[in-house]
Amino acid sequence: MHGEYKVPGGKLVVVDLDVKDGALADVRVSGDFFLEPPEALDVINAALCGLPADADEARMAAAVAAALPDDAELFGFSAEAVAVTVRRALA
Repeated sequence: MHGEYKVPGGKLVVVDLDVKDGALADVRVSGDFFLEPPEALDVINAALCGLPADADEARMAAAVAAALPDDAELFGFSAEAVAVTVRRALA
């Protein structure tokens, strides 16, 4: 499944994922945003994997935000934008 979201005044967020047994799997977030440290992208992907496919945006955004290291900086997107993109992929 594939979803895209252009953050108002920000960057494009793209998500490709699968659903297995009702849960998010093989989540891959990409886009034209910037993220420091770059390894935080793996953290975002891992935070989403295993969540129920019917989880709402708030739960997804909270999972992403909670998993990010304290020194992570997201430029042009947010945990909420990732959640919107995932819901679009699932629609």
